[in-house]
Amino acid sequence: MATCEVCGNDYAKSFVVVMDGKEHPFDSFECAIQALAPICRHCRCRVIGHGLESGDDIYCSAHCARASGVAGLVDHS
Repeated sequence: MATCEVCGNDYAKSFVVVMDGKEHPFDSFECAIQALAPICRHCRCRVIGHGLESGDDIYCSAHCARASGVAGLVDHS
């Protein structure tokens, strides 16, 4: 058992995600997303899909990239 780093729950079915060489224990995917998923630069939602990148910025969609003044990005299909 491991204690979730987000909610503190000590759960028998916890799991560990290794990111950038650091271990992160979680009790649910929801907590893992809250801790590790990037945030869209425009709308501030968690990007749990592919997302789009422009420089160091990440966007959840081409719409958000355009709304932030980034041209030329298209959604993956």
